[in-house]
Amino acid sequence: MYTSVTKGATLIVLLLAGFPSFAQNNVLDQYIQQAFQNNKGLREQHFELEKSMYALQEARSLFGPNVALLGNYTKAKGGRTIDFPAGDMLNPVYKSLNHLTGSNQFPPLENVSVQLAPDNFYDVKLRTSLPLVNAEIYYNQQIKKEQITQQQAALNVYKRELVKDIKTAYFQYYQASQAVSIYNSALSLINENIRINESMIRNGIRNNTALYRSQTEKEKTDGDINKAINARENAKAYFNFLLNRQLTDSVTLDITLLQTPTLAASSDINAREELTQLQSAAKSYRLNEQLQRSYLIPKLNTFLDLGTQSMGLHFDNQSRYYMFGVNLEWNLFAANKNRYKIKQAQVAVQSISNQADKTADALRLQLYEASNNYRTAVLNFRTAQSQLSFAERYYRDQLKVYKAGQLLYIELLDAQNQLTQARLQTVAAQAAVQTAFAAVERTEASYQINSSSSL
Repeated sequence: MYTSVTKGATLIVLLLAGFPSFAQNNVLDQYIQQAFQNNKGLREQHFELEKSMYALQEARSLFGPNVALLGNYTKAKGGRTIDFPAGDMLNPVYKSLNHLTGSNQFPPLENVSVQLAPDNFYDVKLRTSLPLVNAEIYYNQQIKKEQITQQQAALNVYKRELVKDIKTAYFQYYQASQAVSIYNSALSLINENIRINESMIRNGIRNNTALYRSQTEKEKTDGDINKAINARENAKAYFNFLLNRQLTDSVTLDITLLQTPTLAASSDINAREELTQLQSAAKSYRLNEQLQRSYLIPKLNTFLDLGTQSMGLHFDNQSRYYMFGVNLEWNLFAANKNRYKIKQAQVAVQSISNQADKTADALRLQLYEASNNYRTAVLNFRTAQSQLSFAERYYRDQLKVYKAGQLLYIELLDAQNQLTQARLQTVAAQAAVQTAFAAVERTEASYQINSSSSL
């Protein structure tokens, strides 16, 4: 019987003992790298970053020339006309000339009516335009750059949350797996108790009551094992979900990761990407304010047209043409519209600055709470270790007394249940230490996410 107890104790001792330091590329880090490659939510963040990069390229392209083919054809009838009384003006003269020459060399003319809308007219040209001075294009490009910075920070925020979720899920799976082992160990103790009770009954030392109670406890433990297995499988499925793997894929547990980590002597929130996002957003709003002020700077563009136009779809030397020009646009008055836009931009800058200060205070509180939670988890783990040690000794002592026939089985069963619960609490406390440290690591933004492979 002592051998069964020591087997269960050995399992816990191995889990609670000191282990080597964390490896640079341990199993959990490799899982995190897999998640960086495969997680669908992270892929979506990469797509958003890629869109921001293309938006910057689009903004840069506005500085270059633009070449467009323009064309139109007009068929018209009716509308306004220009009347020219050519017959009224020239026919008296032509009549006199015919009389003097005795001939009809000068026939009479009709009055002319010219339609203003062009009829059967085409105009096709190749227009090349180039901005020479345009402050809006410049500030738009700078804003797009800041948007890339914001999206990169958002990507890193998602990565850090993913790291925290993966570590939490990993140690939850560890806890669930150990619970299965602990209940199996408890079942071994119960089976041993059943054997002892049967032997005592045969020798007339005990009655059937203790045997029935131990068999009932065996059925209860079987149910606990089934629940623990279900919790383990669910924890494994969630972990694989984060890695975008098959839900039933096996998960490797590395006990070297169970060493209690040490908090840094000094910690801060300066590395948090959330602050980088807000700082970049504040810069974008300041650039937007300058963009609104840029109406004071005139816009200057140049263009060159190479084309052909004619009546009746003719194409010859007379129809071809070129046109070069410079456009100037300078808004001098807009009923204070631009001033109100500037005011809005200034308020937006003040708002984002206030939001950045508010977020920094919240992050400091988050770090303070996470650090306290971690220290409490470490203390609870040490308490659980002590409780486990006492529970093991108490069970061994009660077992000796029970074998001597000086103890009721219900008292032995109570000691056994205390041992099982102490083992479960110790494993839970150990997992809580790791998840609490993952929360501290998240609030400090200390995990090296950029060294891991990504899309």
